[in-house]
Amino acid sequence: MINRTLVRSKVVQTLFAYYTDGESTPIKAKKELLKSFDNTYSLYMLLLDIVNELTMLYEKREEQEKERSAVLHLPYEPRRNFINNRFAQQIFNNRQLRGYLKEKNFSWDVAHDMLRMLFRQIVSADFFAEYQALREPSYADDKMVWRRIYTDVLADNEALDAALEEMELALDGGDWAVDANVVISYVIKTIKLFTESSGKDQPLLEMFNSNAELAFAKNLLQKAIDGHDEYMQMIENHLKNWELSRVAFMDIIILQVALAEIIGFPTIALQVSINEYLELAKEYSTEKSYAFINGILDSIVEELKEEDKLIKAVAID
Repeated sequence: MINRTLVRSKVVQTLFAYYTDGESTPIKAKKELLKSFDNTYSLYMLLLDIVNELTMLYEKREEQEKERSAVLHLPYEPRRNFINNRFAQQIFNNRQLRGYLKEKNFSWDVAHDMLRMLFRQIVSADFFAEYQALREPSYADDKMVWRRIYTDVLADNEALDAALEEMELALDGGDWAVDANVVISYVIKTIKLFTESSGKDQPLLEMFNSNAELAFAKNLLQKAIDGHDEYMQMIENHLKNWELSRVAFMDIIILQVALAEIIGFPTIALQVSINEYLELAKEYSTEKSYAFINGILDSIVEELKEEDKLIKAVAID
């Protein structure tokens, strides 16, 4: 699940915290990095479990509507497509999800007010009304309505961010609101993988696709820390009419990790590394950081090539 793009982001965040915490050590930094991956995986599980929470809210609403109709002697027309959704039932019964949430003792209890706000947004959506109007929704329809909920409602949603911030405090999570959109993309991938025949044994995504990704994360952080002095000197040598102390600290961190990868991982294509860190500059630093970091990296890479110090294998990752 956690790919190299997210690994790079987490390493940059971890290294930033490492240098701003005067008492941190490389061992502690590595532990914090691993914890950040665990937090991301916890968020993945919680965002899958939101299927159960929203389904229960709808079931409660239907019960209230039924009682209200009985009191007022009005006809009651049950709309149970969403309640009977087979994908939602699979999520509720999924062995892997239920086991994880039980082990972590996770629930959405502290964020129910925000979930109700999300629920109101969902049931007012046109695609939701179209789904509820289907006479006999297929399993594909059941999956599609949830894909639309994640893509059209939950992504970039302030109510979800607020709910996750409440959950962070209650469950000792880390940056869940910041990571929400990335993890939602993993949930959508998971929905695509579900088959009706797999029942409650449908496998969910693993934290890492392979041990190689975890090894890359650990090695990248270690190389960035070990090469600090060398990378700082390289950066300073390529500053034009500028002092290192005046450069945005996040820019320095991004450059440090980028150089650790460019120099320390010969099987990764040069342009892949540069592009990844330029994207991180857009996300985490100032408006001018993209151009600044691009210029510094180009200058350093050119010098390394001239001095025959940049080794890149023919086979690339």
